[in-house]
Amino acid sequence: MRRFATTDLHGCLHTFRKLVEEELQLTHSDELYLLGDYVNKGPDSRGVLDYLMQLQAGGYQVHCLRGNHDQALLDAARHRWRWDWLGPRGRQPTLRSFGVRRMADIPAPYLNWLAALPFEIELPDFLLVHAGYNFALPPAEMRQDHATMMNVKKFVYDASRLGGRRLLHGHVPTPTAQVRGKAATRPGALGLDTGCVYRHNADLAHLAALNLDSWELTLVPNCEPAYAIGKR
Repeated sequence: MRRFATTDLHGCLHTFRKLVEEELQLTHSDELYLLGDYVNKGPDSRGVLDYLMQLQAGGYQVHCLRGNHDQALLDAARHRWRWDWLGPRGRQPTLRSFGVRRMADIPAPYLNWLAALPFEIELPDFLLVHAGYNFALPPAEMRQDHATMMNVKKFVYDASRLGGRRLLHGHVPTPTAQVRGKAATRPGALGLDTGCVYRHNADLAHLAALNLDSWELTLVPNCEPAYAIGKR
């Protein structure tokens, strides 16, 4: 059995499929953990969700947690607030992938799948979360602060508050070379978001997967058909 983690797919279906099928060659005995943000920004949010559901239905051990973009799609679709923060350029690719004009028209099975996602995944040696924790809070409160767990961009890692476990997260796009160098040191906390969706940025534009036992890092360059997105 092998264990892998990756994050921040943002609608990059072709790149994710290449990671799973060609680079990792995932088997039914492997475990794959995804740290959130399957939708928005990129070209095929619906395709990513379809593929994740297909893998799970096919008996693959694919475990997904919730990211801030997944939550944003849910909130917009259920009319909790107006989805303006990405602007039309960020919103339209998502709507187009689902073939709808409004978030409210996204089919219920996708919303139900997203709504069932946990905010963290606990392993014997790792805690997986989308963004991080507010380590200033007592441990019990820290792990119930879902807004921070999905959105925080900076934190001071404290292993003692996680029972000595290492922390893996995504959320903040980080240059590929920096993630590769940090992974080589087997740190207490590691961000795996190498900005796959930002295809014009040579320092980013990769999907990173970490082997949780060997610490080997697999990097797949963005291989999506051309799509419009700003250079981060």
